[in-house]
Amino acid sequence: MHMQVRPLKLAILTVLALPLSAVAASPGMSSAAAQRAQGLIGVPANTKVLQRADDDGFIAKDSVVDADGTEHVRFDRTYRGLRVIGGDTVVTSQRGLMKSAQMTLRTKLRPSLAARIDKDDAAVEAGARFNGKVQQVFSNELVVYARGAKPVLAYEVTLQGDDTRQHSGFVTYYIDANNGKVLDLQDQIQTAAAVGTGKSYYYGNLSIPTDQKSTTKYDLIDTTRGNGSVYDAKGATVSNVLDILLATLGATLYTDSDNVWGNNTTSDRATVATDIHYGVGVTWDYFKNIHGRSGLYNDGKGIKSYAHTTFRTSSGGTSGVNAAYVALFKSMFYGDGDASRGYGPVVAIDVAGHEMSHGVNAATANLAYSGDAGGLNEANSDIFGTLVEYYTNNAADPGDYRIGEKLRTDGTALRDMYNQAADGRSFNCYITGGFDPNQSDGAHNPHYTSGVANRFFYLLAEGVVVPAGSGLTPSQLVCNGDTTIAGIGRDKAGKIWYRALTTKFTSSTTYPQARALTLEAASELYGAGSAEYNTVARAWSAANVN
Repeated sequence: MHMQVRPLKLAILTVLALPLSAVAASPGMSSAAAQRAQGLIGVPANTKVLQRADDDGFIAKDSVVDADGTEHVRFDRTYRGLRVIGGDTVVTSQRGLMKSAQMTLRTKLRPSLAARIDKDDAAVEAGARFNGKVQQVFSNELVVYARGAKPVLAYEVTLQGDDTRQHSGFVTYYIDANNGKVLDLQDQIQTAAAVGTGKSYYYGNLSIPTDQKSTTKYDLIDTTRGNGSVYDAKGATVSNVLDILLATLGATLYTDSDNVWGNNTTSDRATVATDIHYGVGVTWDYFKNIHGRSGLYNDGKGIKSYAHTTFRTSSGGTSGVNAAYVALFKSMFYGDGDASRGYGPVVAIDVAGHEMSHGVNAATANLAYSGDAGGLNEANSDIFGTLVEYYTNNAADPGDYRIGEKLRTDGTALRDMYNQAADGRSFNCYITGGFDPNQSDGAHNPHYTSGVANRFFYLLAEGVVVPAGSGLTPSQLVCNGDTTIAGIGRDKAGKIWYRALTTKFTSSTTYPQARALTLEAASELYGAGSAEYNTVARAWSAANVN
């Protein structure tokens, strides 16, 4: 049910020429904090901490300032003008002194920038892995790929077309510029093959904020939450950038003459629009009221949502059993489900919470969509989608740790966070050596590897408590036999996770690193050695992350 287009690399090319001293302040970030952190990067004593090479550049992306004045500033890294994939870092400082720098990069060595193969060869290698008809090479540029054991020169090739494997048709490959080997691949439209006063479809009659233009004209715009709006996409297919652009251009804003929207059935096209409007609103409220975040990008701006969209399937057809957050357009897209397959409209609360949390990730850690980071990316959305559902506390859709259960007419869920491996493909327990970025289109798909972090979060929040009706035993909830874990509650667990995501995780964070960083977050929030800190450690161990 998930789909997200991550920000296109082309979108940041215009700032790569900034000198080391420049700071590009994004909406919602403190430019003063960014300037101070940039100054600390230039201090020679901090070179080793940052694994900074002489020709590295740093571009400020986001900042978080704590109540005690501690500043966390996130930077993307370049090397001689090339983007360093996996080189991003979070600089934490207080009173002008750098306290730490979070990153995955572990060396200041940089590769030679002399490529042995050209970009056309790289495109051919990517096309061979694409396994389908390539319609367009969307981008092809040299980068420094630093997610592996050591940084290497690589081509970042994004292909658009009809892929016959598990892809959406819009995929980025990292190709070693010396030998043509595929290092990593990431689906830019992130889908799950399994899924596939308004009168709403799922939640009955709701009071919803709208924008009154006249006595006989109302727009489905939420003026109380950054002017978020809902459009009718009229069945347009969301598959690649061109499709999405055409879908948005052809969509129309929902308007009404009497401010009554829908009729509780799909016979009225505005019915599911009210579910969407509601879900977007409660997700905004959760992040605002619990974490102090104003909008996905913390800039006070709402998003556009598009009802009645369809999505390309791996078999080449289309389906309404999906939903997506598209970061390039900062927009949400929702499918109508498929009654013949037992799926209702994909507009439930945890759907909105899940997909919009892809946007929060894109604005902060920007976790990659492969390897361990891919699992953390998907789990991040499941975690916040679940917390939004609990926060909303709607009797028609009570909070639980089951994803998408409202959509299924038979009452089953797309996955259970505490036992995701029940689907026969996902992982409950971390594996030796971690998850392979080069297998993100197969056995190590992020939707499968997310089960590790989902299990961790369930145990952290709830402890070893067998969910009613699951048929599980306590020993089946853990990977290491530790059945006496007592949870710390959803509120504390969510705050620990949010702090780690926004001030510590980077694009290539691994599961072991996530353990260390959430422990650091727990220590900052509740104290080293606290019950919360110790439970974080035990919950990770119970998912085999040590």
